[in-house]
Amino acid sequence: MAVCYQLPVLALDRPVPKHVLSRRGAISFSSSSALFSPTPRHLSKRRGAISYDSADQTALFIRLLDVRGRSQPGPQPQRRAPRPPPQVDFRDLHSGRDAAGPGATRGLHRPLSLQRSRHVLQRSPAPEPRHILDRDYGGQATCVLQRVGCWDFDVFLLDRLTNGNSLVSLTLHLFVHYGLIRLFQLDVVKLRRFLVCVQEDYRSHNPYHNALHAADVTQAMHCFLREPQLAETLTSCDILLGLVAAATHDLDHPGVNQRFLVQTEHHLAALYQNTSVLENHHWKSAVGLLRESGLLAHRPASERLKMEERLGSLILATDISRQNDYLSQFRCHLQSGDLRMDNANHRHFILQMAMKCADICNPCRPWRLCKLWSSKVTEEFFHQGDTERKHNMEVSPMCDRQTNSMAKIQIDFISNVVEPLFSEWSRFSATPLSRVMMGHLSANKAGWRRSLLEEAEPAKLSASS
Repeated sequence: MAVCYQLPVLALDRPVPKHVLSRRGAISFSSSSALFSPTPRHLSKRRGAISYDSADQTALFIRLLDVRGRSQPGPQPQRRAPRPPPQVDFRDLHSGRDAAGPGATRGLHRPLSLQRSRHVLQRSPAPEPRHILDRDYGGQATCVLQRVGCWDFDVFLLDRLTNGNSLVSLTLHLFVHYGLIRLFQLDVVKLRRFLVCVQEDYRSHNPYHNALHAADVTQAMHCFLREPQLAETLTSCDILLGLVAAATHDLDHPGVNQRFLVQTEHHLAALYQNTSVLENHHWKSAVGLLRESGLLAHRPASERLKMEERLGSLILATDISRQNDYLSQFRCHLQSGDLRMDNANHRHFILQMAMKCADICNPCRPWRLCKLWSSKVTEEFFHQGDTERKHNMEVSPMCDRQTNSMAKIQIDFISNVVEPLFSEWSRFSATPLSRVMMGHLSANKAGWRRSLLEEAEPAKLSASS
């Protein structure tokens, strides 16, 4: 039996996390790189095997095989314990010993493309393992993405079908859907490389602020972009920035809030002078990846700088500490009726409000999805609280598991943050989607109140006894 370990692509100039090595996927490299000159066949001397896709002149697909107990004629060898998945030193793949002599190494290059989830974990008794495309899961993911405009879209299902690559798959699908690749003459390889780097720069050990949350926010932003007042007036640049901002709005989130960073005198707090620390970091990280990928390198420098600034203003709008400022301005516009969607500044402000709504829309989702997201964000809050208590710090609000519960946190969050924002948004966009969101919000709040009452029952019983 041949077991094929499919390793996902990573930047070869950064450490490889252990959790990544355990995921299925594929490594793809640019065949134009001097990495493989004069021939890559010397790599076949390594334990395992390499398969080449001759139909694609831009990529090589590498499969590392561990052969266990394959049936062969003749005496059977002594049975050995199963080997663990091979641990690959990615730097060895960049050695040019055959071309430049022993010990010579070449410069490190970031991979130019990624083809994840194209392979299945192959378990076949055939003498020669074949390079098989996972048509079944790929087809299912494609079918799921056809419903990407529905408010009850299940991003958890998409993440399972894409083997943890929901952010890349969903965002790339939306770029194609809106025709942004053609309109902005984007290089598809650079676009995919950018999205892969964005996904990898989210910290997967965060229960909530990870790439899956970014995919969920990107899907919500797509729903808002389809609302009539926006769909009829937004430019292609507005749509591009809205999607990129949604995908990168929590990039490299550390899993703790700004208060924690300030109290611990984190270098990011000092860098951004204790003002929108996380949001500034997300923005600068996104700009760094945009420049590194060269996705917009073909556009004029002045246009790129303007787009980076507008991207920053969208990401900075997600700072929850500035919620009242945005709400006050939104209410003033709605009361005076002076919003003009043909005005670029007004369109951008509405895009900021859409970004804010997309970021905290979980309580407006159906109850099943609302509960899933609530458990994840509560876990992250409590983990921060445990860390603060361990180091004798004052425990942040909503982070103390001894005085809070998931139901209590959600009721307070809905009442103080979500309801005020979505009430104003539904005034601006009085559409069926707004009515559905407000209906879910009301039902979910009632559900959390019931949960809170159920939590209080055991305490009452114990007190009476």
